[in-house]
Formats: sequence, structure tokens, C-alpha cells
Amino acid sequence: MLATLVIGLREGLEAALIVGIIAAFLRRTGASLRPMWLGVAAAIALSLGVGVTLEIISAELPQAQQEALETIIGVIAVVFVTSMIAWMNRHAKGLKRDLERSAATAVRGGTTWALVAMAFLAVLKEGFETSVFLLAAFQSSTSSLVAGAGALLGIGISVGIGIGIYRGGIRLNLSKFFRITGVFLVFVAAGLVLSAVRTAHEAGWIQIGQQATIDLGWLAPTGSIQAALLTGILGIPADPRLIEVLAWALYLVPVLAYLLWPVALRPAPERLPRLWVTLAAGLAAVGIVLAIAVPLPGAPATGPATLVSSTGARLGSATLQQTAGTVVVTSRVGGETMVWRYATSAMRTADHEGLAARVWNSTSETVPTGRPTSLTLDELVALAGGRLPVGINATQDPGPFDAAWATRTESTVWMTGTTLLDASRRTVTTLTLRGGGLASPRTISVTAADPVSWTTDAAYAPGVAAALTAARQARAELLLWKLCLPVLFGAASAALLVAAARARRRQRGEQRDEARDRTSAAADAERRLTAGV
Repeated sequence: MLATLVIGLREGLEAALIVGIIAAFLRRTGASLRPMWLGVAAAIALSLGVGVTLEIISAELPQAQQEALETIIGVIAVVFVTSMIAWMNRHAKGLKRDLERSAATAVRGGTTWALVAMAFLAVLKEGFETSVFLLAAFQSSTSSLVAGAGALLGIGISVGIGIGIYRGGIRLNLSKFFRITGVFLVFVAAGLVLSAVRTAHEAGWIQIGQQATIDLGWLAPTGSIQAALLTGILGIPADPRLIEVLAWALYLVPVLAYLLWPVALRPAPERLPRLWVTLAAGLAAVGIVLAIAVPLPGAPATGPATLVSSTGARLGSATLQQTAGTVVVTSRVGGETMVWRYATSAMRTADHEGLAARVWNSTSETVPTGRPTSLTLDELVALAGGRLPVGINATQDPGPFDAAWATRTESTVWMTGTTLLDASRRTVTTLTLRGGGLASPRTISVTAADPVSWTTDAAYAPGVAAALTAARQARAELLLWKLCLPVLFGAASAALLVAAARARRRQRGEQRDEARDRTSAAADAERRLTAGV
């Protein structure tokens, strides 16, 4: 509630000041205030429409897209509040004087509609910023009702202050007011940065830096006043993640330093470009050091896959090699070495053990040699493991039967990266019987006649998947330091260099103007002297 109250108070007061000054000018000139109020009402309606539309759109989206929209709204809100804090920090002292000058200029233009448009645009700007900022605050708050009450209270107070200033009953030190509220809003905006990073993760946009940092559950138990202050106002959850803490600190520290830096210690304008270049060089150096010094882990050593039979007996092992366009799997079962070659163009993708893997299948059918072409009923029972196969009646189907044999072998290989994730070979021998009293052919599986079937050891694929997942997570976490932060520092360095270049161009232009003025003044003095002679 406190966060939304301050947002409503600050944004509302900015709009109230503008409207109050314009109303004062209109009253002095004897003009009607109705057009101005119509402009203000239209701006308020548009601002409310923006907020309601964004909320409706967000509510109708799927969960992941809701999180994505909340992230975008949060980023926009942070940009708005940061620009507002920076602008007020530079102009709060002369805000009233500047507004009165602008209003006087509009009055000299001979029309009050310029003032109406000024009021409309000012209220629309503040209202739009307030809608986006409050919507982001609502989304990160624990109670939308309480947050809304705080916003309404803040706006109501701002309207009251604006009326008091308009009537001359309230004198407010705007510079000090905006400085104090600015500090509070920096913390609120830092919380919005943290919340935006969290919703970006929930939307699937950010997957790095998710390791836990500190458990604040002891400090702010759920439902406590401390939790309301910590999470509801400052946006800090009880379980902040590493990237959230970094984003929070990288926003809070420089913005707070900019806002609170003592005026006496601020560098002279002519020294700003050099200071910005120095800061840019420092940030670039930090980014380069991180990019070079932070190592990335290599692929984990997984070793050959152990092969076991359907009974659990260890049979041998399998290894994987890659050549141009071909994946070769070599397996040794007993004394037999088998080589499988798969064209990479024949692969397909599928999830296996929680990982995205490339899969190759091969299926072959052969006719085994040395099998009898005729079987008695007793031989059939022996092949079936001592039981009469389903669908065979000893009385109606006494045999002998004509026997046709077929063996189907299916091999599957799962691979992720250059690592063998899993492999299996399954062979099934089928026997088709005819005659012997059978009204139609019968096909049965004959396990005793199957060649060896095998899979990798039950612990192999889960172990490899866990090792690969851990390695990828470690690599992703290190990329935060090796890539993401260096890129961020590089972007900040580039922005500072651009600002320094623009400041230098502006200073050179001012120096040229001063030199031209001095030259012109000297020429005028010389002409006057010559004329006097």
C-alpha cells in the first residue's frame, strides 16, 4: 500500500501542479476553466483505459504469456520511473517557475486552448506513467485491493496539495519533496526490476542465474508485517535468486548514487565528459576481465555404457564415435563385436531422460537358419516354455504343424551432443503355425529361440542425464558472469562514451558561441571607438 500511495502521491502531484498553475492563469485572465477540466477528464479517462486494457489483455493470456506481459510492463514502468526521477532531480528546484513561464507564453499567444492542450498532455503523460507503474506494482503486490487503496489515497492527497498550492494555502519545497520521494521510488523501482527478472524466468526468457542466494523467510515470514514491507513494498521475495540480486543491485546502486550525490562533490560540467570516459573505460575493463577470467566447464566424462541382458546379466559395453555425417556405435557383447552406422541425416529428435536427444532406429527382419520346418505338439510346448500357446487346443489341434520362422531386430540409439545417452537392442523371434488341425495360421513369440536382447544398465542413462544436466546448468550459470555481465557492462560503457561525445560537442558549440560573441563585442567596441574619433 505504501508503495502505491507514494506513486499516486508523486505522479498526482506533478499533474496537480501543472493543472493548478494553468487554472491560476485562466482565472487571472477571466477565462472559463471548463475547457481545461474537459481536457483533464479526457486525459484521466484515456489513462484509465490504458490500465484497464493492459489488465484485461494480461488476464486473458495463458500463464507463460501473462508472465511475459508482466515482464514487459515492469520494464516499461522502471524506464518511466527512472526517467521521472532523473528529470525531477534536475528540474524540481525551478519547476514552478518553468511552468509559469510556459503558461505565460501560451497566454501571450492569444488563446487559452494552448493551456488546455498543455493540461491535457501533462495529465495524460502522468496518467499513462501512473497506470503502467501502478499496474506493475499491483502485479508484484500481495493484495491488489490494498495496493489500489494506497494509490487512490496518494492521488487524493496530491489533489488536496494541488488545491492548497493553487489557493496559496500550502507552500511546498518541491526540491526536497521530490528528493525524498525519489529515494523511496528508487527502492520500489529496484523491486520492480527484481520482479521483472523473476517473471522473465517464469515466462521462459531467462534460465541462468537461478541458484538460491539467501533465505529471508526468517526475516519476513509469510503473512507478517515484515513480509508486507519487504515483498509488498520493496518487491524483494523471501528466496531471491542470484540474477535477481544482481539486477536489483545493478539498478539500485547507480541510480541511488546519482540521486543522493552531494551537490558540492559533483564535477563541473566541463569535467563531465572526461569522467564519463573514465567510467566507460572502467566498465569495459571489468567486462573484459570477466569474459577472459571466468572459465567454462567442459563436457563431463561419462565412459562406455554397460550392456545388460533382460535378466540383468552383464554382457559387455558400447561406445559412440562421430565421423562426417555418420554416428558409429560399437558394442561388444560376449565375444562378438557389433558396429552400427547411422547417417546423421536420418536422425529425429525426442525427449529421453528429461533431455532433448537425437534418436536413430534400425529395424531388420531375417529368417533364422537351422530351425525345424515341422513341429509336433510336444516340441511346440517345449519351445513355449512348458505351456501350450494361447489359441492352440491339444484335442482339436493335435499337430504336427508346419513352422515358418522370422526374427525381427530393432536397435535404438539416443545421443545428446557427442555423448551416448542410451542404447537398446530388442530381438523377437516369431513362429507361424499352419496345419495340424488349425483352422487358420497362428503366430506366436518364441522366447527360447530369441537371439540376445540387451539395453544399457539401468543406472547408466539416468546418471549420464544427471551429469549432463548439471554440466549445462553450471555452464549456464557461468555464462551469466562470462557473457551476460560483460555485455551489460559493454553496453553501459558505450552509452557513457556516446554521452561524453555529445557533451563534448555541446561544450565546443558553446565555446564557439562565446568566442563569436566576444569577437562581435570587440568589433562593436572598435566601431564605436572609430565613430567617436
